[in-house]
Amino acid sequence: MSQLTTPHTDALTVTMFQAALPEKMRKCVNDELINSVNAVLSNPDDYAVYRENLISYTHVMNDGKFKIENYLEAVRYAGFKAMGHTNNDSYMKTFPDKWQRWIAEGVQSKDMASYVTAYHKGKLVTAIITQMMIPSHILNQDMFQAALNTQFKLMNDDAISPKVRSDAANSLLTHLKPPETQQIELNVSTTPSNELKDLGRAVQELVANQRLAIQSGVQNAQDIAHSRIIEAETVEFKE
Repeated sequence: MSQLTTPHTDALTVTMFQAALPEKMRKCVNDELINSVNAVLSNPDDYAVYRENLISYTHVMNDGKFKIENYLEAVRYAGFKAMGHTNNDSYMKTFPDKWQRWIAEGVQSKDMASYVTAYHKGKLVTAIITQMMIPSHILNQDMFQAALNTQFKLMNDDAISPKVRSDAANSLLTHLKPPETQQIELNVSTTPSNELKDLGRAVQELVANQRLAIQSGVQNAQDIAHSRIIEAETVEFKE
């Protein structure tokens, strides 16, 4: 089947999607699937976000046995959630036919909400939403900078009270304070342990014995130099 022409100049292609997917999922991608993806949104801006999300979060498919169709739906739902829509609205936009069928069949609102909650808490959706989450300090970076700018203006405004100016200056000092250098303290004791004391006494005794051996002619310096220290166990004999 040949790939249909879509109105999107940046349309998703089979090759593009296969390259992003885990190897085990690539054979599931064909022209029919890609055409359905390219036709799902008419707004070019919405489509661009959807396409990028599809490519960005394919690694979650490694964590379970999911169908490629379920992944497409979960990414779309998570995308609507990232835009600030409620669970119900995101589900309705993702599954408009199912939502209309529920209404036609008279499904109670509380039951619909239960189905949506169950879907929202599913493993695949949860994994994608987790990947989409942006730390608040990054998400609100512009607000942080605006607050700093406000504090700076207050600090330099001679028309306001010294107290307000002082508080603004202290706020800037607190938030713009450079990170403190972390110092690692290593406590090295200079007091010799019992083992070191015993070793020192043993070495002194060895040196004294070797000196006596040389003086008495039992050994010479060359013999001492080539001698080996043999570790032995002391055995106490009792009569």
